[in-house]
Amino acid sequence: MRLVLWGTMSVILQDSIPDAQSGDPRLPGTQPCAPDDWLRVDETYAAQMAYRLQLLHDKPTAVLCEHPTAGREVLEEALHILPGLGFAVSGAQITCPDRRIVQIDWAAPLKTLGQVVQEDICIMEKQGAEHMLTGAVLCFPANWRLAEKINRPLIGIHAPVPEYDENIARRVQRLFDGVQVGRPMWRFNRLFYSDADLHQPYKKVDGDVTPYIRSERQCILRLPRTDAVVFTIHTFVLHA
Repeated sequence: MRLVLWGTMSVILQDSIPDAQSGDPRLPGTQPCAPDDWLRVDETYAAQMAYRLQLLHDKPTAVLCEHPTAGREVLEEALHILPGLGFAVSGAQITCPDRRIVQIDWAAPLKTLGQVVQEDICIMEKQGAEHMLTGAVLCFPANWRLAEKINRPLIGIHAPVPEYDENIARRVQRLFDGVQVGRPMWRFNRLFYSDADLHQPYKKVDGDVTPYIRSERQCILRLPRTDAVVFTIHTFVLHA
């Protein structure tokens, strides 16, 4: 793992991406995920979390939109998994692998998770025929902005993605409709970027120079009480 700090930008590079993310990333490309495998900790945990804390402090309205009900439920689900990942959960506090202690704030569950896990977490709820983005902690966006996508449907969220056509949109909607409680799914993407910054609400272009690989491990799970679908994103960046 390498970390370079340039002003407000953090260049945080993993040594590699998981072998499972080296195949064909075409949409929707999902496969089963173990019930406790939608959160992970990798070698960049401390560095990524330091950057997340900075973003939550400096740009809270850009990276956070709370959802008090589904957000609370996804926090409850995460608390069952965290001890197996090197966290200690005791009462109202979480001791993280980097030794930070985070107080659980049930009034701000997504902010709490944003201070604890590397994953960005998006909450999708069915409204009419489509799932809408109704809450998120999104510190590491890849060419999209939370304020522009909140309360929009799946196809509206993916509007800048050329391969996300109506056929793919229907398949992804069927996936969101069909994911079952206790049986999450996962997929990944893999793209070349000219800039290694994890926080890229606007994609940065520098001619034909693309020295970095950015790969997202994306998990999709259904919450048992609210019936909301949770979409998590664990981001890897490394030299191409």
